[in-house]
Amino acid sequence: MARKRKTPVTSSTGTTTLSSKPKSSRKVIRRFHCLLKEQAKLEALPARDAQTSQMLDDIQREIDQLGGLEFYQEMSVIGQGKDRGGGSEKVAISWLTETYKPPRPMLNLLEVGALKPDNYESCRSWIKTTSLDLHSRHPSILEQDFLLMDETENHEKWDVISLSLVLNFIPNAKDRGRMLRLAWSFLVPGGFLFLALPLPCVMNSRYLTCERLTALMDALGFFQVKERWKPGGKMLYVLYNKRTPFSSPESFTTKTVLRTGDRNNFCILL
Repeated sequence: MARKRKTPVTSSTGTTTLSSKPKSSRKVIRRFHCLLKEQAKLEALPARDAQTSQMLDDIQREIDQLGGLEFYQEMSVIGQGKDRGGGSEKVAISWLTETYKPPRPMLNLLEVGALKPDNYESCRSWIKTTSLDLHSRHPSILEQDFLLMDETENHEKWDVISLSLVLNFIPNAKDRGRMLRLAWSFLVPGGFLFLALPLPCVMNSRYLTCERLTALMDALGFFQVKERWKPGGKMLYVLYNKRTPFSSPESFTTKTVLRTGDRNNFCILL
C-alpha cells in the first residue's frame, strides 16, 4: 500500500492538521518567535554590513519557508482555540469580574498584541475594547506599535491594559522595561495591567525570578493583585494595580545573574 504523502506545514491547508496537533503548532510558533526576535535585533543595529544583510536575508528566507507572518499569526490563533483551553483573556475576564462588582463601570481596555477582535465580546456591556497589533489581521484591530504610541495623547487614558504574550516578543530588555513604563503612564490612577508570559521567562531565566519580577514591578509603581501559574505549566498570569511609582529603580538598570546552569536569557531592564 502506498504511503500517504504528508501535508507540508507551510501548506495553505496545513492549519487544520496542525490545529489537532498542539505540539506541532507550538514548535512552529516558538521558531517564529526566535526568528522574529533575531530579525528585530539585527534591524535595530545602527549600521548594516554585508554579514548582517546576509543574516537578515537568511532569516527572511526561513520565515517564508515556514509560511510567512500570516501563517505564524494563524498558528497563534489556533493556540488560543477553545480546544486548547482558550486564550488568556479568560483569565483576565475572571479577575476583572471579581474586581469590578455589579453594577460595573464601563471600562476602557487596551489589548496589545491582539490576534482576534472579539476576545472580550462577552463583556461588551461593561468593557470597551481597543485592540491593536504590529501586524493587524482584522479591520477591527489597529495596526500599531505600542512603543510608538503618543505618551501625551494616551496619558491616563486606559482603565485596563492587557499585555498577553507581548513582553516576551520584544527583543530588547530595555524596550521591555519601556513598555511597562508606558503602560503605567497610559493607565488611569488605580488602573489594572494584565500580564501574561511564558512561564520559562520567569522560572528558567538567568536574570529573572518571581521575586525579582515582583520587585521590579513594585519599583515601577505596580502592586500585584492576582497571580496564576502551576509547576510544569506553560504560562504565568499576573494582574497588577497602578499606584504611586517608586522613586529609585536604579537597581533594575543592569543585568544581574540570579541563577546559573542551562537557563534562558530573558530579562527586563528599566
